[in-house]
Amino acid sequence: MDEFPLIDPATIRTLRSLNTDGNDDFLREIVALFAADVPARLAEIDRSFAEGNAPAFQRAAHSIKGSAANLGAARVRAVAERLEIRSQRQGIAGSEPIIRELKDEAALERILEAPQDRA
Repeated sequence: MDEFPLIDPATIRTLRSLNTDGNDDFLREIVALFAADVPARLAEIDRSFAEGNAPAFQRAAHSIKGSAANLGAARVRAVAERLEIRSQRQGIAGSEPIIRELKDEAALERILEAPQDRA
């Protein structure tokens, strides 16, 4: 996954540009939404995988993909997209390696501590 940045600097610049008063309130709001949503969606992936519920599994992967894209968490987005597409084409059986990879990439500490472009 090294072909994708952990955090996309262009997305961070865009989020920062949406603040008219020069603070990072909007960026902080997006980070807070990501931090609240992704753990719940990862739990949903685990639950739906255990139950064999492919539609719920795909919705959770899709939701993570969208949340990650909004924040610019490019690696998380890429892995979530791969998981979503794989589950649509091949089903959810055998997805454990990608689920583990998604959990590793989505570790909030990694993302929140990633160097961000300050432009």
